[in-house]
Amino acid sequence: MTTTTMALGAALNAGLRRALEQDRKVILMGEDVGRLGGVFRVTDTLQKDFGEGRVMDTPLAESGIVGTAFGMALRGYRPVCEIQFDGFVYPAFDQIVSQVAKIRYRTAGAVTAPLTIRIPYGGGIGAVEHHSESPEAYFAHTAGLRVVSPGSPSDAYWMIQQAVALDDPVVFLEPKHRYWERGEVDVDTGPDLPLDRARILRTGSDVTVVTFGAMVPPALQAADIAAAEGRSLEVIDLRSLSPIDFDTVEESVRRTGRLVVLQEAPVFCGIGAEIAARTAERCFYQLEAPVLRVGGFDIPYPPAKLESHHRPDPDRILDAVDRALAA
Repeated sequence: MTTTTMALGAALNAGLRRALEQDRKVILMGEDVGRLGGVFRVTDTLQKDFGEGRVMDTPLAESGIVGTAFGMALRGYRPVCEIQFDGFVYPAFDQIVSQVAKIRYRTAGAVTAPLTIRIPYGGGIGAVEHHSESPEAYFAHTAGLRVVSPGSPSDAYWMIQQAVALDDPVVFLEPKHRYWERGEVDVDTGPDLPLDRARILRTGSDVTVVTFGAMVPPALQAADIAAAEGRSLEVIDLRSLSPIDFDTVEESVRRTGRLVVLQEAPVFCGIGAEIAARTAERCFYQLEAPVLRVGGFDIPYPPAKLESHHRPDPDRILDAVDRALAA
């Protein structure tokens, strides 16, 4: 076993490098991913080491990037597209939901689209408009797409490789403000979970807190504060948003009797709404309080000076925990 400490962005770089090494059909493409190494340097040095034929800079045209990658996927390649920022994915939305997501079903499985679409998402970096979106619900709502988001450097390293190896299209959401967070990565033994399984980050007995990607750190911080106050929170990182590992969530809720769902996106019609509805349906007799959701406010993403008020923090999570325990 070889364990090393990596930042989340560096872990993605190492995972992409390994995918490129293991399969010559893997191609990276996007705006500035080659010579510059990407805006966040996630693809740094990969063009230098693998050449311009496998790590390709593209025009600034997201629809063209995804459309070209889709065509390459149909011809047997495994392209990995980078959408430079979350808010730039919308010009490619038609390609993703109308073509990429539907081809396998439309052809009764005869044609696959092994395409990975990397999207840095979420706020927390003080960016301007269109650079801090949380579009996960749009894609999770679309049948035919897998949607995942890593919550740690270790998951980033292995999940990007799992995504590239799949024959299904994967929307791979990277929490951009966490690119520089460091953690231990075992680069040898292989992934410890399938791509569609949730991870229990902390066991607890009083309230289940379910989250993913960008919101993993505040969920764990809230659990630490709650523990100091004598309350026990179980924290689950979904990792996969489509499909969702409802079995892990429901098993936890049957033990704790309470559920708080946390996301950075606005609460209305978000991932948390689906989890709340499904849990209420399946765990009705075990729930001791209504399922509560914590997320961003129902507004366009605010200016940088206000984003700390918009993004959920431990105080807002613990307020929901208090309300769940008081019910």
